Amino acid sequence: MTAQFDLELDATGLMCPEPVMMLHNKVKEMQSGNVLRVLATDPSTKRDIAKFCTFLGYNLLSHDEQDGVLRFYIEKP
Repeated sequence: MTAQFDLELDATGLMCPEPVMMLHNKVKEMQSGNVLRVLATDPSTKRDIAKFCTFLGYNLLSHDEQDGVLRFYIEKP
């Protein structure tokens, strides 16, 4: 099953702190209720994106890993 999303951020191949810096800019494009899919390969994004969502009030709907790529689904409240 493929999750639905409105926007996507591809941060594959980038290392901390670049994925979260890009995420911070990308969420500015989101409307309330939009879902953003983030793709990343840096293992530290598991921790960093969860903290980002907690501190800024975004909903981390789900995350998984497929073929070495981490996928995060983030909803703007």
